[in-house]
Amino acid sequence: MSTLQNKIDFAVILRVKNANPNGDPLNGNRPRTDYEGRGEISDVCIKRKIRDRLMEAGKKIFVQSDDRKLDDATSLKDRAEKILGKDLGGKDIINKACAEWIDVRAFGQLFAFSGKKSKEEVADGDDASGKSVPIRGPVSIQHAFSIDTVSLTSTQITKSVNSEDTKNGKRGPDTMGWKHRVDNGIYVFYGSMNPQLAQKTKFSDDDANEIKHILPKLFENDASSARPEGSMEVLKVLWWEQKGSGKYSSAKVHRSLAVESNGTYALKNLEGLTPNEIDGF
Repeated sequence: MSTLQNKIDFAVILRVKNANPNGDPLNGNRPRTDYEGRGEISDVCIKRKIRDRLMEAGKKIFVQSDDRKLDDATSLKDRAEKILGKDLGGKDIINKACAEWIDVRAFGQLFAFSGKKSKEEVADGDDASGKSVPIRGPVSIQHAFSIDTVSLTSTQITKSVNSEDTKNGKRGPDTMGWKHRVDNGIYVFYGSMNPQLAQKTKFSDDDANEIKHILPKLFENDASSARPEGSMEVLKVLWWEQKGSGKYSSAKVHRSLAVESNGTYALKNLEGLTPNEIDGF
Protein backbone atom coordinates (compact mmCIF):
# COMPACT_ATOMS: atom_id res chain seq x y z
CA MET A 1 0.00 0.00 0.00
CA SER A 2 1.48 3.38 -1.05
CA THR A 3 1.87 6.18 1.47
CA LEU A 4 -0.01 9.48 1.36
CA GLN A 5 0.69 11.11 -2.01
CA ASN A 6 -0.72 14.61 -1.59
CA LYS A 7 -0.65 17.33 1.04
CA ILE A 8 -4.01 17.66 2.80
CA ASP A 9 -5.42 20.45 4.94
CA PHE A 10 -8.82 20.41 6.57
CA ALA A 11 -11.10 22.50 8.75
CA VAL A 12 -14.09 21.48 10.86
CA ILE A 13 -16.85 23.94 11.79
CA LEU A 14 -18.92 22.79 14.76
CA ARG A 15 -21.66 24.06 17.03
CA VAL A 16 -21.90 23.71 20.82
CA LYS A 17 -25.28 24.37 22.42
CA ASN A 18 -25.86 23.91 26.16
CA ALA A 19 -22.92 21.56 26.58
CA ASN A 20 -19.48 21.41 28.12
CA PRO A 21 -17.29 20.49 25.14
CA ASN A 22 -14.02 20.17 27.08
CA GLY A 23 -13.87 20.79 30.82
CA ASP A 24 -10.73 22.14 32.49
CA PRO A 25 -9.85 20.00 35.55
CA LEU A 26 -7.74 22.86 36.94
CA ASN A 27 -10.74 25.19 36.89
CA GLY A 28 -13.51 23.11 38.46
CA ASN A 29 -14.20 21.40 35.11
CA ARG A 30 -15.57 24.62 33.65
CA PRO A 31 -15.50 24.78 29.84
CA ARG A 32 -12.09 25.83 28.60
CA THR A 33 -11.70 29.44 27.46
CA ASP A 34 -8.73 31.53 26.42
CA TYR A 35 -7.78 34.90 27.91
CA GLU A 36 -10.09 36.67 25.45
CA GLY A 37 -13.10 34.62 26.57
CA ARG A 38 -13.31 32.48 23.46
CA GLY A 39 -14.24 28.84 23.95
CA GLU A 40 -11.47 26.29 23.49
CA ILE A 41 -11.31 22.54 22.87
CA SER A 42 -7.86 20.96 23.19
CA ASP A 43 -6.21 18.99 20.43
CA VAL A 44 -5.97 16.02 22.81
CA CYS A 45 -9.76 16.06 23.25
CA ILE A 46 -10.30 16.18 19.49
CA LYS A 47 -7.84 13.33 18.86
CA ARG A 48 -9.64 11.25 21.50
CA LYS A 49 -12.90 11.60 19.58
CA ILE A 50 -11.19 10.79 16.28
CA ARG A 51 -9.69 7.66 17.84
CA ASP A 52 -13.08 6.60 19.23
CA ARG A 53 -14.82 7.02 15.89
CA LEU A 54 -12.04 5.12 14.09
CA MET A 55 -12.29 2.33 16.64
CA GLU A 56 -16.06 2.15 16.09
CA ALA A 57 -15.31 1.83 12.37
CA GLY A 58 -13.29 -1.31 13.10
CA LYS A 59 -9.79 0.21 13.02
CA LYS A 60 -7.08 -0.85 15.46
CA ILE A 61 -6.25 1.89 17.98
CA PHE A 62 -3.30 1.96 20.38
CA VAL A 63 -4.43 4.75 22.73
CA GLN A 64 -7.80 3.36 23.78
CA SER A 65 -9.78 4.95 26.61
CA ASP A 66 -10.52 2.65 29.55
CA ASP A 67 -14.29 2.85 29.13
CA ARG A 68 -14.17 1.93 25.43
CA LYS A 69 -11.21 -0.44 25.11
CA LEU A 70 -11.67 -3.54 22.99
CA ASP A 71 -8.94 -5.73 24.49
CA ASP A 72 -7.81 -6.92 27.91
CA ALA A 73 -4.73 -4.69 28.12
CA THR A 74 -4.39 -3.03 31.51
CA SER A 75 -2.18 -0.18 30.30
CA LEU A 76 -0.51 1.21 27.19
CA LYS A 77 2.68 -0.60 28.19
CA ASP A 78 0.77 -3.86 28.52
CA ARG A 79 -0.86 -3.37 25.11
CA ALA A 80 2.48 -2.54 23.50
CA GLU A 81 4.24 -5.56 24.98
CA LYS A 82 1.47 -7.95 23.96
CA ILE A 83 1.67 -6.84 20.34
CA LEU A 84 5.24 -5.63 19.92
CA GLY A 85 7.07 -7.86 22.39
CA LYS A 86 9.52 -6.74 25.06
CA ASP A 87 12.78 -6.77 23.15
CA LEU A 88 11.99 -4.60 20.15
CA GLY A 89 13.74 -1.30 19.64
CA GLY A 90 14.51 1.35 17.05
CA LYS A 91 13.18 0.72 13.55
CA ASP A 92 11.70 -2.65 14.54
CA ILE A 93 9.23 -1.13 16.98
CA ILE A 94 8.45 1.78 14.67
CA ASN A 95 7.62 -0.46 11.72
CA LYS A 96 5.57 -2.92 13.75
CA ALA A 97 3.64 -0.28 15.72
CA CYS A 98 2.80 1.71 12.60
CA ALA A 99 1.65 -1.40 10.79
CA GLU A 100 -0.61 -2.37 13.71
CA TRP A 101 -2.35 0.87 14.79
CA ILE A 102 -3.80 3.65 12.64
CA ASP A 103 -3.53 6.28 15.40
CA VAL A 104 0.22 5.61 15.66
CA ARG A 105 0.56 5.97 11.89
CA ALA A 106 -1.46 9.19 12.01
CA PHE A 107 -0.53 11.05 15.20
CA GLY A 108 2.71 9.35 16.18
CA GLN A 109 3.53 7.98 19.63
CA LEU A 110 6.29 7.85 22.20
CA PHE A 111 7.20 4.32 23.27
CA ALA A 112 9.23 4.44 26.49
CA PHE A 113 11.13 1.48 27.94
CA SER A 114 12.36 1.08 31.48
CA GLY A 115 16.07 0.68 31.98
CA LYS A 116 17.85 -2.59 32.73
CA LYS A 117 21.04 -1.17 34.20
CA SER A 118 22.91 -2.33 37.24
CA LYS A 119 23.11 -0.43 40.52
CA GLU A 120 26.77 0.29 39.80
CA GLU A 121 25.94 1.89 36.45
CA VAL A 122 23.24 4.04 38.04
CA ALA A 123 25.58 5.03 40.88
CA ASP A 124 28.12 6.23 38.31
CA GLY A 125 25.55 8.70 37.02
CA ASP A 126 24.34 6.63 34.09
CA ASP A 127 20.74 7.15 32.97
CA ALA A 128 18.48 4.51 34.52
CA SER A 129 15.39 5.56 32.63
CA GLY A 130 16.16 3.31 29.69
CA LYS A 131 15.38 4.44 26.17
CA SER A 132 12.44 5.96 24.35
CA VAL A 133 11.44 5.49 20.74
CA PRO A 134 9.57 8.54 19.39
CA ILE A 135 7.37 8.26 16.30
CA ARG A 136 6.45 11.51 14.59
CA GLY A 137 3.10 11.32 12.86
CA PRO A 138 2.04 13.14 9.67
CA VAL A 139 -1.38 14.28 10.98
CA SER A 140 -1.47 17.41 13.13
CA ILE A 141 -4.57 18.78 14.84
CA GLN A 142 -4.93 22.31 16.24
CA HIS A 143 -7.02 23.39 19.20
CA ALA A 144 -10.58 24.42 18.37
CA PHE A 145 -11.59 27.99 19.23
CA SER A 146 -14.98 29.67 19.15
CA ILE A 147 -15.51 32.52 16.70
CA ASP A 148 -16.86 34.83 19.41
CA THR A 149 -16.56 34.95 23.16
CA VAL A 150 -18.82 32.39 24.78
CA SER A 151 -21.33 32.73 27.58
CA LEU A 152 -20.87 30.18 30.37
CA THR A 153 -23.66 29.08 32.71
CA SER A 154 -23.00 27.29 36.00
CA THR A 155 -25.80 25.42 37.73
CA GLN A 156 -25.65 24.11 41.28
CA ILE A 157 -26.85 20.54 41.64
CA THR A 158 -27.82 18.41 44.65
CA LYS A 159 -27.70 14.67 45.13
CA SER A 160 -30.47 13.87 47.62
CA VAL A 161 -30.06 10.09 47.90
CA ASN A 162 -27.79 8.11 50.17
CA SER A 163 -24.54 7.03 48.61
CA GLU A 164 -23.81 4.82 51.63
CA ASP A 165 -25.69 3.50 54.64
CA THR A 166 -25.65 5.80 57.66
CA LYS A 167 -25.11 4.63 61.24
CA ASN A 168 -28.44 6.01 62.48
CA GLY A 169 -30.42 4.84 59.44
CA LYS A 170 -31.33 8.38 58.44
CA ARG A 171 -30.73 10.03 55.11
CA GLY A 172 -27.25 11.43 54.78
CA PRO A 173 -26.52 15.07 54.03
CA ASP A 174 -27.19 16.37 50.54
CA THR A 175 -24.16 16.50 48.28
CA MET A 176 -23.69 19.80 46.49
CA GLY A 177 -21.98 20.21 43.15
CA TRP A 178 -21.86 22.22 39.94
CA LYS A 179 -22.50 21.66 36.26
CA HIS A 180 -21.12 24.07 33.71
CA ARG A 181 -22.03 24.61 30.08
CA VAL A 182 -21.46 26.79 27.03
CA ASP A 183 -24.81 28.31 26.11
CA ASN A 184 -24.12 28.59 22.40
CA GLY A 185 -20.98 28.80 20.29
CA ILE A 186 -19.52 28.16 16.86
CA TYR A 187 -16.06 26.59 16.98
CA VAL A 188 -13.49 25.85 14.29
CA PHE A 189 -10.42 23.64 14.29
CA TYR A 190 -7.84 22.96 11.61
CA GLY A 191 -5.62 20.04 10.72
CA SER A 192 -3.02 18.98 8.18
CA MET A 193 -1.54 15.80 6.70
CA ASN A 194 2.07 15.84 5.55
CA PRO A 195 3.11 13.39 2.78
CA GLN A 196 6.82 13.54 3.71
CA LEU A 197 6.18 12.47 7.30
CA ALA A 198 3.68 9.89 6.05
CA GLN A 199 6.53 8.02 4.37
CA LYS A 200 8.07 7.26 7.76
CA THR A 201 4.92 5.83 9.35
CA LYS A 202 3.39 4.37 6.14
CA PHE A 203 0.28 6.53 6.62
CA SER A 204 -1.66 5.92 3.42
CA ASP A 205 -4.31 7.55 1.26
CA ASP A 206 -6.77 4.99 2.62
CA ASP A 207 -5.91 6.09 6.17
CA ALA A 208 -6.52 9.71 5.20
CA ASN A 209 -9.89 8.79 3.71
CA GLU A 210 -10.85 7.00 6.93
CA ILE A 211 -10.28 10.21 8.89
CA LYS A 212 -12.10 12.21 6.22
CA HIS A 213 -15.06 9.86 6.55
CA ILE A 214 -15.38 10.09 10.34
CA LEU A 215 -14.85 13.86 10.78
CA PRO A 216 -18.46 14.78 9.80
CA LYS A 217 -19.77 12.48 12.56
CA LEU A 218 -17.17 13.33 15.19
CA PHE A 219 -19.70 13.64 18.02
CA GLU A 220 -21.85 10.61 17.27
CA ASN A 221 -21.89 8.07 20.13
CA ASP A 222 -20.16 10.68 22.29
CA ALA A 223 -23.07 11.77 24.50
CA SER A 224 -22.62 12.21 28.25
CA SER A 225 -24.13 14.19 31.11
CA ALA A 226 -21.90 17.10 30.13
CA ARG A 227 -22.64 16.70 26.41
CA PRO A 228 -26.25 15.56 25.92
CA GLU A 229 -27.17 13.93 22.63
CA GLY A 230 -27.53 16.60 19.96
CA SER A 231 -25.81 19.35 21.94
CA MET A 232 -22.68 19.16 19.78
CA GLU A 233 -22.67 18.79 16.02
CA VAL A 234 -20.35 19.16 13.07
CA LEU A 235 -21.76 21.69 10.62
CA LYS A 236 -19.21 21.45 7.84
CA VAL A 237 -15.89 19.80 6.97
CA LEU A 238 -13.67 21.50 4.39
CA TRP A 239 -10.99 19.32 2.81
CA TRP A 240 -8.20 20.80 0.67
CA GLU A 241 -5.91 18.45 -1.27
CA GLN A 242 -2.79 19.69 -3.08
CA LYS A 243 -0.63 17.65 -5.40
CA GLY A 244 2.60 16.47 -3.82
CA SER A 245 3.97 18.88 -1.22
CA GLY A 246 1.52 21.54 -2.34
CA LYS A 247 1.71 25.05 -3.73
CA TYR A 248 0.30 26.76 -0.63
CA SER A 249 1.35 26.53 2.99
CA SER A 250 -1.10 25.17 5.56
CA ALA A 251 -1.24 28.60 7.20
CA LYS A 252 -2.34 30.24 3.93
CA VAL A 253 -4.91 27.53 3.26
CA HIS A 254 -6.37 27.86 6.76
CA ARG A 255 -6.51 31.66 6.45
CA SER A 256 -8.56 31.33 3.28
CA LEU A 257 -11.53 30.28 5.42
CA ALA A 258 -13.54 32.99 7.20
CA VAL A 259 -16.26 31.74 9.54
CA GLU A 260 -19.06 33.89 10.93
CA SER A 261 -20.61 33.62 14.39
CA ASN A 262 -23.76 32.00 12.93
CA GLY A 263 -21.79 29.19 11.29
CA THR A 264 -21.81 30.53 7.73
CA TYR A 265 -18.46 30.90 6.02
CA ALA A 266 -16.67 32.39 3.03
CA LEU A 267 -13.65 31.11 1.13
CA LYS A 268 -10.86 33.25 -0.27
CA ASN A 269 -9.92 32.16 -3.76
CA LEU A 270 -6.67 30.22 -4.04
CA GLU A 271 -5.76 29.60 -7.67
CA GLY A 272 -6.03 25.92 -8.54
CA LEU A 273 -7.24 24.88 -5.08
CA THR A 274 -10.90 24.29 -4.24
CA PRO A 275 -11.93 22.44 -1.08
CA ASN A 276 -14.28 19.52 -0.89
CA GLU A 277 -17.17 20.78 1.27
CA ILE A 278 -18.83 18.04 3.33
CA ASP A 279 -21.95 18.47 5.43
CA GLY A 280 -21.97 17.28 9.02
CA PHE A 281 -23.57 13.96 9.77
